[in-house]
Amino acid sequence: QVQLVESGGGLVQPGGSLRLSCAASGSIFSVYSMNWYRQAPGKTRDVVAGIGANGLTNYADSVKGRFTISRDNAKNTVFLQMDNLKTEDTAVYYCNMVIRPIGAFSLAENYWGKGTLVTVSS
Repeated sequence: QVQLVESGGGLVQPGGSLRLSCAASGSIFSVYSMNWYRQAPGKTRDVVAGIGANGLTNYADSVKGRFTISRDNAKNTVFLQMDNLKTEDTAVYYCNMVIRPIGAFSLAENYWGKGTLVTVSS
């Protein structure tokens, strides 16, 4: 069984920074893409940033130049460095990974963390 656990959320003032982490654990054979999504109250869950197994990254236009995604493959962990935070960044942030579990006939699947709340407010 595979589990994803996020950490690093909290309350920060506009212009401040936070660093989110998400670690995968369990019977993992291989981790492919790692992604961060967010969902603000009353809105849909949208992708924020992603990083492939080859290290290539992509970002939503709203966070380009402010957020940086990175990964530690040895620890099956993905990070999201968030700088110059704005009130509109307030949301629950979810970690998502495409993982192939250990098993002779296993297939890669989407796994989700339970989310961590980021509140940007003065």
